[in-house]
Amino acid sequence: MRINEELCIGCGSCVPYCPMGCISLDDKARIDLDECVECGVCFRSKVCPVDAIYEGELDELRLFRKTFSDPWVVHSSTNVPGRGTEEMKTNEVTGRFKRGYTGIAIELGRPGTGTRFYDVEKIAKACAAFGVEFEPQNPVTAIMVDKKTGKIDERFMNEKTLSAIVEFTAPNEKVVDILKSVKEASKELSTVASLEVCCKREPDGSLPMEELAKKAGFTPSLNGKVNVGLGRPLAKEE
Repeated sequence: MRINEELCIGCGSCVPYCPMGCISLDDKARIDLDECVECGVCFRSKVCPVDAIYEGELDELRLFRKTFSDPWVVHSSTNVPGRGTEEMKTNEVTGRFKRGYTGIAIELGRPGTGTRFYDVEKIAKACAAFGVEFEPQNPVTAIMVDKKTGKIDERFMNEKTLSAIVEFTAPNEKVVDILKSVKEASKELSTVASLEVCCKREPDGSLPMEELAKKAGFTPSLNGKVNVGLGRPLAKEE
């Protein structure tokens, strides 16, 4: 995003609207472009009384930031807006999560800090070591140059976005070791991360991922926003 300094009156109304805190006020409002993730919140809020905030022409890297940060923008690699697959965040209706497998998502950068992709790669590599299947309909997967190792395209390593999600499925017998590896890798992050795990309930009503998460040293909350199985799967379960 940009601010037209000729129009800006230095009122500061835009400053609290930036989720990254990258708008400062020194006579005029200014945006730190290295910290700006192109989320567009300051612009869409229409808080500027003189319409000094505008979106400049975006090159490849600025557009990359925008696609990961503006929820209204659709990723060209997935045709889905947002940072992960719609199903992991809502209802699983295509049979992605088979019995005996756990869906795992690690979201970096939320709330309020953003993430650089060198941190995203640290988590991806920690998971890739266990031979996980990275979700093909996830935009982070699309920028991996080596899905076996979790290596991300060097062009994007220092780019900052509102958040990014590493998403995959893994057989239950590997879940504890994977989660332990994620916890260890998180110690090297310069941002925050949250963990989502989901799976099908067993016929007796038990939830395997609850016990697996506890064994890995986590205290799972069972009232998150992931609701798996509320819809009728369109794909036959294997």
